[in-house]
Amino acid sequence: MSIVRRVRFRYPQNTDPMWTPRRPEFACAANSVSLLMPSIEPYFVRVTRRALPYLDPARKGETERFIGQEAQHFGQHQVFNRLLLARYPGLKPIDRTAQRLFRLLERRSLLFNLGFVAALETIAYSAARWAARYRRELFDGADDIPATLFLWHLAEEVEHKAAAHDVYRNYRERMNGAGNRGYSGGLFTARFAATVMLAVVIVAGFVVAGTTVTLAYERRLWHPVAWIRLTRWAMTFAFEMLTNLTLSVLPGFHPEQLVDPLWYEVWMAEFDPETETVPVLSDVEPAAAE
Repeated sequence: MSIVRRVRFRYPQNTDPMWTPRRPEFACAANSVSLLMPSIEPYFVRVTRRALPYLDPARKGETERFIGQEAQHFGQHQVFNRLLLARYPGLKPIDRTAQRLFRLLERRSLLFNLGFVAALETIAYSAARWAARYRRELFDGADDIPATLFLWHLAEEVEHKAAAHDVYRNYRERMNGAGNRGYSGGLFTARFAATVMLAVVIVAGFVVAGTTVTLAYERRLWHPVAWIRLTRWAMTFAFEMLTNLTLSVLPGFHPEQLVDPLWYEVWMAEFDPETETVPVLSDVEPAAAE
C-alpha cells in the first residue's frame, strides 16, 4: 500500500548539481529526468483525478494515495530544478517544451492519457529496479541530499508500481460495461502498445536532450569515457525497461507479478514523519572500497 510521505529537501547554497563527482555522467542523465518531473507528475495528477469519479469505490483510496505521492515528488524536484536551471540556462527551452507537450497530450481522450500514465509508470518502475541493481556504482561518493531525493522517489515508484495500471484497467472495464463504443475487446490492445512506444520515445528524447546540454556545459560532451559509461548504462537500462514494457502489454499481466528490489523497502522503513526525513544514503550504504 502506498504511503504519502511529506519529505522536504533543503540544499545548501554551495550544492553542486554534479552531485555524483565520481560518475558525473550519471548526474547529467539523472538531472535530465528531474527536469521532466514538474511537467510529467502534475500531468499524472490531473489525468488520474479526472478518472476518480469513474473508478470502483474500492480502488479510490489507493488511487488518491498515488496522487498524493506524485504531488510530493514534483514539488521536491521543482526545488532541485532551480539549481539546475540557474547552473545550466540551456535547459530552459527543454523545460518549456516538456510543459507544453504534456498539456497538449492531455487534450486527447482520458483512456489514452490513462494508458500513457501507466506506460510512464512502468518506465519509472524499471528505472527503480535498474538503479537498485547498480546503486553502488551510481551513487558511490554522491552528495547525500540529491542522492536521497532520487532514491526516495524511486522507492515510492516501487511502492505504487500497480496504481496507474489498475486505474487504466478499471476505467476501461467500467466504460466497456457501460456500453461505450471503443472500450471493448482485450484489455491491452495494439493501440495501448503504440501508446507505450510513444511514451518511450518522448522520455528518451527529453533525457538525451537534457543530458547532451548538461554535458556540453560541463565540457564533457566529447569525453570518450562519458559516452562509454552512458552507453553501457543505457543498454542495461533498456533491457530492464523493454522487458517490463513488453510484459505490460500481454494479456493477464499485472505489475504485482514483478519482483521488487528489497533494498528500497528496508531503506524507507527508516522514514521519520516528525522530522520529515528519510535516511541519507551514506548512513545505510557504505561507500565502495577504493
